[in-house]
Amino acid sequence: MNQNSFRDAAYEPVAIPPITEAKARLPIPVLPDQPEWVEMYWRAWEIAWGNIRRPGADTKLIAPYLDATGEKQLLLWDTAFAVQFGIYGRRAFNFARLLDNFYARQHDDGFICRELNAATGEDLFCPFAPNSTGPNILAWAEWRVYRASGDDARLAQVFWPLLAYHRWLQDNRTWQNGLYWATGVSSGMRNQPRVPDSMSHHRHWSWVDASMQAVLNCAILTEMAARLQQEELAASLTAERASLAQLVNKQMWNLEQNYYQDVDRDGRFSRVKSIAAYWGLVDKEFVPEDRLVPFVQHLRDNWSFNLPHRVPSQAADSEGYNAQSGNYWRGAVWPSTTFMVLKGLRTVGRHKLAHEIAVNHIQNVCDVYRRTDTFWENYAPETAVPGDPSRPNFVGASGVTPIAILLEDVIGLHVDWPLRRVSWDRQLDSAGAYGVLNLPIGPEGTLNLTGDKEKLTIQTDTPFTLHIREDGQLVQAAVSVGVTEIDLT
Repeated sequence: MNQNSFRDAAYEPVAIPPITEAKARLPIPVLPDQPEWVEMYWRAWEIAWGNIRRPGADTKLIAPYLDATGEKQLLLWDTAFAVQFGIYGRRAFNFARLLDNFYARQHDDGFICRELNAATGEDLFCPFAPNSTGPNILAWAEWRVYRASGDDARLAQVFWPLLAYHRWLQDNRTWQNGLYWATGVSSGMRNQPRVPDSMSHHRHWSWVDASMQAVLNCAILTEMAARLQQEELAASLTAERASLAQLVNKQMWNLEQNYYQDVDRDGRFSRVKSIAAYWGLVDKEFVPEDRLVPFVQHLRDNWSFNLPHRVPSQAADSEGYNAQSGNYWRGAVWPSTTFMVLKGLRTVGRHKLAHEIAVNHIQNVCDVYRRTDTFWENYAPETAVPGDPSRPNFVGASGVTPIAILLEDVIGLHVDWPLRRVSWDRQLDSAGAYGVLNLPIGPEGTLNLTGDKEKLTIQTDTPFTLHIREDGQLVQAAVSVGVTEIDLT
């Protein structure tokens, strides 16, 4: 069995401060031109705090969980994305621990169920049911936590269950040629018609997101293994990644469409351009240079993904697209997948496009918030209304928009603490100084960072290197403890 310390852990009560106290430990966005975005930000934290639940004494859960659906179920997909905005609240509540329940319920062979019963902590699927697990994004979620926090102890703890889960998927979710399969449910995109009649069955197709997530998983586990001085594992994972990336690029690139797509056992491509294909951008080395421009172009085309609300879950020129409501995964805009696309675009250096999409998305979400005072599971792709079906108060995964996307892709801040680096991509058109106060950096540091077109003001208790991207130019500055001012003129 893998070295999974979570399986022997028991729940220990943790303090969850009321939101009125927690606010003092949360980052403070400074956006004088956009007070409604700031209002949205604080409202999202309030809803998130209201959705935190402690496990019952007689369950097999070892940590609190978020109940954004009201159905008392723990969902792997939603939890992995909730952790992405929870990174910024870790001084008040350790959101990374939301994932611990899944590691605690890992089976001897590495299997992790995609859904747990909150009342008991038990799996809701047996391992070999097609819908039982997925998507394979736990390592990606943990790697973002590590890059923000520099928490070496957690990295060492989560690596082994993540590796075991990766191996289980390799053994049980692949075809003989090495490509991966999923279902509509296990992919997280249950009713998308990318594979015919596939909500609960793989239909003998190879699935582009499952295969790309495996490539990404190899890359991240390689980085983790290297930091943990597991040289042999790092080498084997590097080789595995290279082989699988080559296979996916060979089998799943539709040259006619200039797009990665699911493929059946006879080599025929799906008729749907799914947002799932953009998992390929999250691994910087995956998409060959000669394919990158045409692949990204779909996000700019107004007959494809560049709709009034960006980015729909499937392209408008694909079979089954629903313009009115998005009909769940048939075109609705999901904050989780938009967040993934933004991370991918920044990984491959498309910073301007990422910012444009982020501002469009957050303004559409704000227009809906203004009328409903809440955040929704998904949104219509061509009008500023909730999708249908779509659940309210979904914070949860939808919290990535008013919190993480606001901080990372609108304001433009990124922390990479293992490198002791903070990056500020300054693209927001603001009449006055904007930025963030009380931003957590590393294990204990705090940063205030604001600026206008002429000057940046930085206050911190921890030294780091600041990378400033301004008008396409990258400037590097060493920042010391105390107050630093940087002249931009």
